[in-house]
Amino acid sequence: MPGYLIDMDGVIYRGGELIAGADRFIAELQSQDVPFLFLTNNSQRTRRDVAKKIERLGIRVSESHVYTCAMATARFLASQKPNGTAYVIGEGGLLTALHKNGFSIVDKDPDYVVVGEGRSLNFEMAEQALRMILDGAKLVATNMDPNCPTQNGLRPGCGAVVAMLEAASGIKAFSVGKPSPIMLRAARKELGLSTDETVVIGDTMETDILGGTQLEYKTILVLSGSTSEKDLRNYAYQPDLIVPSLAELSHAEVQARLFEVSCCET
Repeated sequence: MPGYLIDMDGVIYRGGELIAGADRFIAELQSQDVPFLFLTNNSQRTRRDVAKKIERLGIRVSESHVYTCAMATARFLASQKPNGTAYVIGEGGLLTALHKNGFSIVDKDPDYVVVGEGRSLNFEMAEQALRMILDGAKLVATNMDPNCPTQNGLRPGCGAVVAMLEAASGIKAFSVGKPSPIMLRAARKELGLSTDETVVIGDTMETDILGGTQLEYKTILVLSGSTSEKDLRNYAYQPDLIVPSLAELSHAEVQARLFEVSCCET
């Protein structure tokens, strides 16, 4: 049975509003015990906070259905350096994930400078991070998204902050979030799926669809977010399936169109 790695902003909701039909699709997966995870490249919130936001939009899920780039980053770093230390530019979701995975947050001689989303950045923090990187701390990004959508428009994202530190230090960051195979592979394993059982649903070609394509997952592009159909001519890779939104998608249709399983076999 296929399982799903589902992006959220532009797929499940837009701003603070549920995208019509998204709740029906998730309810179908739940009723048929189909494995799925919501994936987010936003490191600000904990998985519990994300689950609560989705619940308030009308989709009841547990925090076990949420996988964030903060979690992926913290787990990866813990595998590289157990009980390591980090100087963090970011907020609660990233700090919580690092603590849960045995990391200590420090402001002197860290093993890593870890950058995530947040509104608390000031130049003093950036200057301190730069000195640490030049002194040997490894620069790690939760993701490289250059901006984040908000209800008031775009604001600079993690990738923009990282780009400043890269330019100042001359050192490239290591990124863990989508489209990195580290996050997408870890999420697949979290569901116990094989590569050929995994479907990525997203609205962004550069993250969701690119990451899924590189790992040979099935990919579904929804046009309810940042990508329009005319944008597809700009990419050498293409999604396996394109739908206007989750309202026009069902699990049975995915099985029929991507896995050659007829509706009567579900």
